[in-house]
Amino acid sequence: MKFSPGFSIEPTTRPMGFQYGPGTFGPPVNRRSLDEIRKSLLDPSCSGPDPVYAIAMDIGKMEHRSQLIQRNLLYGAVTYAVGRLGREPVRSQGHIHRIARSNRLSPPEIYEVWSGEAVIYMQERVDADPGRCFAVRTLPGQAVIVPPGWGHAAISANTLEPLTFGAWCDRDYAFDYEGVRSRRGLAWYPILAEDGTLRWESNPQYRPQGLEEKSPSDYSDLGIRSGVPIYTIFEENPDLLRLVTEPDRHVDIWTRFVP
Repeated sequence: MKFSPGFSIEPTTRPMGFQYGPGTFGPPVNRRSLDEIRKSLLDPSCSGPDPVYAIAMDIGKMEHRSQLIQRNLLYGAVTYAVGRLGREPVRSQGHIHRIARSNRLSPPEIYEVWSGEAVIYMQERVDADPGRCFAVRTLPGQAVIVPPGWGHAAISANTLEPLTFGAWCDRDYAFDYEGVRSRRGLAWYPILAEDGTLRWESNPQYRPQGLEEKSPSDYSDLGIRSGVPIYTIFEENPDLLRLVTEPDRHVDIWTRFVP
């Protein structure tokens, strides 16, 4: 990988998943088939790699396992296949996070790219009016924060290299796909041009809304430092990750938040 996440883990391709190194715990992976994500794609009948991606939720250093449970924190990793899904790049289907039992909010998430190139797409809501929409182009070693309640998806921006990334989320996490699937996806579809560049096509199931394409914001005021693994940030100061598990205590941060 181009960027080390701060613990021993390597993505695998045959089969798609992860290999956990010394001192690292992790579960068997969950692989998403193409059929499972068709309802959120521009062309639900398209061809593409199958499985599309593999997810491992609840990973980390063995020495931190009890602390992660106590703090209600969960670290996950995802690796993508190479290729396209019809006119779109390989991507996740898009979702929001279900309401957490601990604080009755849809939890935020902190992404970190390890290899490949990602666009973290997000929108404020998954109802008819999506609100503000952002496409954040993210390189290895960069982090992106998705605020509470926002619909989002991770998109591979390089068709020649697998995208692999990690993320912090609340241990009460669960993916809610219903709102996204009911509108045949999120408010904007990523489209690969013939030259491999990425453009965007609006989803007519939503009210017209602009899209801001940008690089990740500077999150240093939140303790998230570019080039420092988000797992290392947890090791150095676990309380910083209360941003994820206690979003209700950080309402001032989420007001007009720009990712």
